[in-house]
This record gives sequence, C-alpha cells and structure tokens, in this order.
Amino acid sequence: MNLSDTEGKSTSDPAISTAANTRLSGPWSRVARTVWLVLVVPSLGLFIVSLPVYYQQLQRACVNPVTCNLDGSLTAKGLQDLSAHGFSVSGYAALLTILLAIITAIWCAVGFLIFWRRSDDWLALLAAFFLVMFNITPAGNNPTYVLALAYPAFLLLFSLVSFLGQASLVLFFLFFPNGRLIPRSMGLILLLGIILVFFNSFPSPTSSFNANWPAWLYLLVTGVIYVSLIFSQIYRYRSVSTPLQRQQTKWIILGIAAAVAFYIGIFVLYFLIPSIIANQNSSVGEIVGNSIGPVVLLLIPLSIGFSILRYRLYDIDVLINRTLVYGSLTALLALLYFSL
Repeated sequence: MNLSDTEGKSTSDPAISTAANTRLSGPWSRVARTVWLVLVVPSLGLFIVSLPVYYQQLQRACVNPVTCNLDGSLTAKGLQDLSAHGFSVSGYAALLTILLAIITAIWCAVGFLIFWRRSDDWLALLAAFFLVMFNITPAGNNPTYVLALAYPAFLLLFSLVSFLGQASLVLFFLFFPNGRLIPRSMGLILLLGIILVFFNSFPSPTSSFNANWPAWLYLLVTGVIYVSLIFSQIYRYRSVSTPLQRQQTKWIILGIAAAVAFYIGIFVLYFLIPSIIANQNSSVGEIVGNSIGPVVLLLIPLSIGFSILRYRLYDIDVLINRTLVYGSLTALLALLYFSL
C-alpha cells in the first residue's frame, strides 16, 4: 500500500496500467471513519466483557469437543497435572487471561495507530480493521466464543464479528499494497473466500459447515484460497508493484516468515526434547504453547504496522539478509547441539 506515492508501474494489462488511488476525501472519509468505529468499538467491548467468563472457564475441566476447542482449556487430567507440578488452577487461568489481554492490546494498539495516522486511506483502514477484529474473534477458541456459549443471546453477535474479522484477512491480503485485485481472476477467490468465511461464521443450529462437508473438500477449498493469496502477492510483486510497494511487501513477508520460523523452531524443540514426550505432560505443553505462540505472532501486526507507517525508514534488504544469515547460523548451532 503506497500511502504517500500512488503512482503505479505500467504493464501490458490495461486493467493494471495505473495504480489505484486509495485515498478518501470529503464525506467519504468521514463515513469510512464512522463505520470503522461503529464496527470496531462494540466488538472490542464484547471481547473485554468476555475476559472474566474466559477466566472462569479455564478453571473448569473441558468435557466435550466444544469446550476443549478453547485455547488453554484442560481436561481433568491436565488440571491435576497443574497441581502436581506446583501450579494453581486459578494462577494458570489468570496467567493466560492476562497474557491474552496484553497480546490483544498490542494488536489493537497497532490497528488504532494506523487508524489515527492513515484514516484518509481506505486500504489503511482495512489493515487497521483486520488487526483489531481478526485477533479478538478467531472462531472457536477465543474468549468471545466462551461468552457466546455461556449466554446464547451473544451467539449472533459473535458470529457477525467473527465473520468480519476473518473476511478482513482475505480482503487485506487480496488488495495489499495498491488496493487492486491483481490478477483479475482473484475476484473469484474473493467471492469464494467470503462464502467460506460466511458459512464458517454462521453455522446451522444442528451442525457446522465444516461437519457437513467432507474434510478433504473443506481442506481443498481452504488451501485453494490461501495458495491463491500467496500467488496474488507474488504476481503483484513481480509484475505490478512499484519499488516502494515492494518495500512494504517485504516488511510483511519478513514478519510472517519470522513468526512461522519461530513456530517451526518451537515445534522441532518440542519433539527433540525426550522428556516432554515421555512425560506426556499436557498442562506444561499448554502453558508453553499458549504463552509463546501468541507472543511470536506479534511479529505479524508489528510488521504490518511498520510496512504501512514507516516502511522507508530502514533498508529492508539489508535486514532480510542479516536475518537469513543469523537465522541459518542459529539453526545450524541448534542442530549441532542436539546432534552432540
């Protein structure tokens, strides 16, 4: 998203021969800000109200797939493991609740900062909307999910907020960084993504969309969407993006790649340390997974925020090269250590 320079790169495709202007002016700017606040503020309030309910639920043993799908939930054996290793159940619940609140506050802070600095650009508003909404309502494992289970009156509101959060993810990566669907065929992916997100967010009273579809078909559709998003960004980067837009794209790629690399590293360490598997200590695994995972994912909102607001401050190519060098050395040292 080139927010300060909207001059595009000419190509042979007339549909993308000029860059799209994502600026808002006059009444459209005021309407966009108002809609953003009307959608975001109540959704954030819903998340805050759900935190005490989430804290209470974590202290209860999960007894079915619905409650066990909640992030941090433990079975009766897991709760017993906590006591056996010196952790109190209330302390465990408080730790995860406070950590989640802090992580969410950082995601939201980046979103509100972008809203404050770039509210005259609809693509920046979309990025800010995605950063706030997607993190507070991932369907099925978020505090707002517990609130909807405890108070069915919130179910429709939760589904709506979940739909907006997931849809904003698809929209952002389809339109970033110049506000266009490139290539044109991405319009079909956009439609498919919205349909999939809608059925994921609004399940029927008796069964969800996932359960009604064969697992292989659901995974295929989801895979097509995400592969298409990656293809769109690669095609846009190579054929359409200006040098400044490429800088912005590199920042986001760096953040996502670093987060994925950390996750892979944690996953590898988990299986390389025999004591973890031998003890089958689910409670310790939950503490580690639910503490480190969200912290690692903070690289994504930070990289998006930097890409939009400060992308010309540092030489991203030098940073990427150093990251690759130091990351490779660290990986080699880790492999050598575990080999010895």
